[in-house]
Amino acid sequence: MGKKYLILSDIHGNMSAFDAVMSDCGNEIFDGIILLGDCIDYGMRSNEVIRKLQELESGLWKGKILVNIWGNHEKLAIDKDLERLSSDRGRAMAIYTEQRLTKSSFEYMKNRMNLNGYEEFMLDGLKALAIHGSREDCYWKAIMPDNLKGDYSSFDLVFSGHSHYSHCFTKFYDVRNVELRNKKAVIFINPGSVGQPRNQNPRAQYAVLHLPSKRAELRAVEYDVEYEQSLFPDEIDEFYKSRLKSGI
Repeated sequence: MGKKYLILSDIHGNMSAFDAVMSDCGNEIFDGIILLGDCIDYGMRSNEVIRKLQELESGLWKGKILVNIWGNHEKLAIDKDLERLSSDRGRAMAIYTEQRLTKSSFEYMKNRMNLNGYEEFMLDGLKALAIHGSREDCYWKAIMPDNLKGDYSSFDLVFSGHSHYSHCFTKFYDVRNVELRNKKAVIFINPGSVGQPRNQNPRAQYAVLHLPSKRAELRAVEYDVEYEQSLFPDEIDEFYKSRLKSGI
């Protein structure tokens, strides 16, 4: 019998999007959950997202979270290295979020998440890598189909986030293995962003992996964008609110 895995990334404090995803897949039974970072910042409900994750960990997802890694925004909230951000509005947004995070949220990031930004693990006999960015920079540089930013030939599955662009593709590495005709297949999956898509599709996005078939589903679900936009105060740059409508 096959197994099914839920893959989420880049929720970014968007509780409406997260709720929509959970409603969309709520009747399914998953054998494991893979969380790829950036559950906070940009959106106005980072604390609520973390509380929801805590509830899921003790309830529906109990014992099922296989990976839960930091993204660059968790790292920012802890080490406050704001110079890595590319814009002043991004720095202002990060400061706004950090100042409003609760003690419980900080404790969750420090104690319940993998601070390394990546994790190697076995998944049904397959060697897997979960990484927020890429092997070139696990926090700040994303894997893209035309630029992998690193060598992944030792893995069978690579899960990544950060770009907010969903993808699923296979790369064949040259290896010395006659039985495989000297090719090694590595499957790359990016579930896209739950809370701030940038692939011109404003719907909340996530992925489901089926094994042993290795079939990956890239899913997108409607959510109440206007309500989430209504939560932004005037002091936050309009860009972060308006981009939710168009998914850019």
